[in-house]
Amino acid sequence: KEEKKKRNLTMPTFPALKNDLLLRAARGEQVERTPVWAMRQAGRYLPEFRESRKKGDFFTLCRTPELACEVTLQPLERFELDAAIIFSDILVVPQALGMTVEMLEAKGPHFPTPLNTPEDLQKLNPAVDVDAALGYVFDAITLTRQRLDGRVPLIGFCGGPWTLMAYMIEGGGSKFFSKAKGWLYAHPEESLQLLNMIADVSIRYLVGQVKAGAQMLQVFESWAGELSPAQFDQFCLPVLTRIATSVRTQLKDAGIDPPPMVLFPKGATYAISAAAKVYDVVQVDWTVDPAHARELAGNSVVLQGNLDPCALYGPPHVIEAEVKKMLQGFGTRRHIANLGHGMHPTHDPERLKVFVDAVHKISEEMNKSADTA
Repeated sequence: KEEKKKRNLTMPTFPALKNDLLLRAARGEQVERTPVWAMRQAGRYLPEFRESRKKGDFFTLCRTPELACEVTLQPLERFELDAAIIFSDILVVPQALGMTVEMLEAKGPHFPTPLNTPEDLQKLNPAVDVDAALGYVFDAITLTRQRLDGRVPLIGFCGGPWTLMAYMIEGGGSKFFSKAKGWLYAHPEESLQLLNMIADVSIRYLVGQVKAGAQMLQVFESWAGELSPAQFDQFCLPVLTRIATSVRTQLKDAGIDPPPMVLFPKGATYAISAAAKVYDVVQVDWTVDPAHARELAGNSVVLQGNLDPCALYGPPHVIEAEVKKMLQGFGTRRHIANLGHGMHPTHDPERLKVFVDAVHKISEEMNKSADTA
């Protein structure tokens, strides 16, 4: 209780940041080279991560600050990344709401008791004490910031409400999302009730992450592409907007400068324009041409992405050529390099090194050419 009280009253102090490329790029400032990180950069493709997994199951790693910190830092020991992202999972929010979530080997997330009817909403606990339920994430963030020693910024995150709703109703991943989408048609009011319930907890969760030390926030609306543009506008956009505005407001009221906020509406090219009006950075996947993404987002918003993760199965010269095309498409201003989705368990770590090094080398060369032109 004493520790929780302390977390609420004071923000920890951390070493000065040595590499602020990510944060400067997220603010739209000129940078000497394009910053780069990779979604799921801490994961099963790393042998050292697989060794860490022997210390406990997936959620044990998430719930143990020392282990979460350990795996968060692993990719930074291998690659010249410009950011760390805290090791956790988007499904800790449904867990905080009272649902049981298991991570099954080779199958992924599983909800033994999903939401079957709107009456099941009564089983959820929207008034959950987020500090008590998710304090282990905050502790992991604070510990990781200290261990980073200012090397790079630390990113916090949560899942988008629609994505979490889909998991909670489907009971796991799905090919068609027929149960979750069926709710939107059969139970629109209850769907909005659930989405807002998730958003309320997510807002408190993200604010807590910043207070614990997160320097950028990303919202993963991973299943946005399953929605029509009209459904996205009706069900998704309002809660995503409320998350961004409420997080900023609550942080300002607490005397804290809000960090850059990123939205990833995966598979929903139509959502880029709307996302760019609310979020500082919009992550795009590999199905979007960079020039088209810029046209949709406008010139004042930062874009993040978008190399196809499968490009990392190619030889080094192919990866470098793809990176060059990507950087030429986005330019070296208002862009953060990333993959269009996460690392795969079967990726060779050396291929990620090729990607990271190529982004730095090629973007530096592009900037020098522009300076001498």
